[in-house]
Amino acid sequence: MAWMWRFEKADGTEVPPAVEPEEFTTQGDAESWVGEVWKELLDGGAEQVSLYEDGSKIYGPMSLRADES
Repeated sequence: MAWMWRFEKADGTEVPPAVEPEEFTTQGDAESWVGEVWKELLDGGAEQVSLYEDGSKIYGPMSLRADES
């Protein structure tokens, strides 16, 4: 199993990540990684991410912006 993130602008356009992701073998590893680097990803132009397992979308898009409400 391979878990991968897709990095996007708010309009869904794919953008290259500011921090190159590693290969993730578990969903937890992928989620932990994005939790550690989300600020760098946001600063690098990604505004949302989607998680994929072996090419199938698991969830997303998930905003990288803090809840402003």
